[in-house]
Amino acid sequence: MARHLITSALPYINGIKHLGNMVGSMLPADVYARYLRQRGHEVLYICATDEHGTPAELAAKAAGLPVAEFCTRQHEAQMAVYDGFGIRFDHFGRTSSAQNVEITQHFARRLKENGFIEERTTRQVYSPADGRFLPDRYIVGTCPHCGYQAARGDQCENCTRVLDPTDLLDARSAVSGSTDLEVRETKHLFLLQSKLESEVAAFVEEHGKEWPTLASSIARKWLTEGLHDRAITRDLEWGVPVPADVWPDLAAEGKVFYVWFDAPIGYIGATKEWADAAGEGEERDWRSWWYEAEDVRYTEFMAKDNVPFHTVMFPATQLGTREPWKNVDYVKAFNWLTYYGGKFSTSQNRGIFADAALELLPADYWRYFLMANAPESDDSSFSWELFASVVNKDLADTLGNFVNRVLSFSRKRFGEQVPAGHAAGEAEQRLGEEIARLLAEYEEHLEALQFRKAAFALRALWSAGNSYLEEKAPWLEIKTDPEGAALTLRTAMNLIRLYAVVSEPFVPFSARTLRGVFDFEDTATWVTPEEARALDAVPAGTGFTVPPVLFAKLTEEDLDGYRQRFGDSGA
Repeated sequence: MARHLITSALPYINGIKHLGNMVGSMLPADVYARYLRQRGHEVLYICATDEHGTPAELAAKAAGLPVAEFCTRQHEAQMAVYDGFGIRFDHFGRTSSAQNVEITQHFARRLKENGFIEERTTRQVYSPADGRFLPDRYIVGTCPHCGYQAARGDQCENCTRVLDPTDLLDARSAVSGSTDLEVRETKHLFLLQSKLESEVAAFVEEHGKEWPTLASSIARKWLTEGLHDRAITRDLEWGVPVPADVWPDLAAEGKVFYVWFDAPIGYIGATKEWADAAGEGEERDWRSWWYEAEDVRYTEFMAKDNVPFHTVMFPATQLGTREPWKNVDYVKAFNWLTYYGGKFSTSQNRGIFADAALELLPADYWRYFLMANAPESDDSSFSWELFASVVNKDLADTLGNFVNRVLSFSRKRFGEQVPAGHAAGEAEQRLGEEIARLLAEYEEHLEALQFRKAAFALRALWSAGNSYLEEKAPWLEIKTDPEGAALTLRTAMNLIRLYAVVSEPFVPFSARTLRGVFDFEDTATWVTPEEARALDAVPAGTGFTVPPVLFAKLTEEDLDGYRQRFGDSGA
């Protein structure tokens, strides 16, 4: 049985992330990790705040804080939000950690030794008004490819094309706004991706066959266009410093590594953080997950704009070390979640941000909706109308109402213990077969990382309980056959227990509530096909309680309030 290493794209440190970021990386990774853990796999889910580069310096400057203090505060704030969403990282680290500095510098040394890094004189934008060279993200302007007027000097947020600062039209300083920019000579380190192109192409050819079309097509597009040597250092005050023992002149000038060089290495650095944080008597070997790790299956989660760096640049970096670092096996890439057709944007503060979402409603409302509408095959559009429809129909009516109806009616007619009733009959046998079939579909979709299909199968499991209840109608059955009604309710209660177990990846907080309904020690982590057919894990006589309403319906008045707060368009 393979060990599963899971990473999600590192969230930038400059502010709380929006729902588009959540559904494109961390949430599906958490759903998958939870599922694998429940099935008995050894899982390590690693993430970290991406703390270097221009966004950190600009955000710290805007906040009036030293950049190190700003990053510490933001790391804690982001971690609190992810806890609120039930994202269960094994470790949530920081790219500014000593461990990441050490490993990043090690990678650079090895690449230099193997002839894949060289020092070059380049022409770079200099701002007299700011008295400094401007790294790519310190420069904004108009994209020469799509005309987007707020493109950054490294990448256009609109069309995702990778840029150099000198490509921008009408360029200006992101610090001072000055358009008085000059191009001067300076020295930087370059990763010679051109020399590694054939190896990266072979890697993509071998592994990309298994990836979703979105990920493989982006990687192949980059390879078709040819890999170019790219600068991996910047003129910044905050970042992983160039090691002075290898490049003393550049180190003396204060050069730091480009954020997209050290950020993917940050997965390894964060794993070492996790290992170093082991408690007394506990041993954690970070190298066994990353170095000569033949028994590890590595899955990455990210939105489509991150795909080039993870499928081309990071593999090139790893391959160039000539060391046996673990390469990604599966890249789960997502399209974008839009807000009424407009893109969620951290930088432009458009859309619903994760902390505000948790202020409105519990995490499970968001978790289920986002995964049921995950932008897997195409962009998905968020609207309050769609959100309310999914919450009311799937969560409130299908799951929540079933739980409340069954438990309340049984308590009223049979007391606070699971009733016994007849032995299972034909209807229960049909139900068991249907539940086993739907459970197998659910498992198949989760194994394949098809989250929308998995959510559909989970909803079908919930619906099967409602169909059984309508067929047996215990509120009528009890008038002529009380023992038959008791059987129906006992079977339905066993469905509730089954839902508690298998719904955890999507709605962990509600699943925990359902686990607590029954007064018996339930150590099962998953449900076997035999258990699904039998539906007898909760025996008659087991005490139970009726929990508060699991999911409250959203009203038109609620939606009016949400629209007023967040707007009803992406414009």
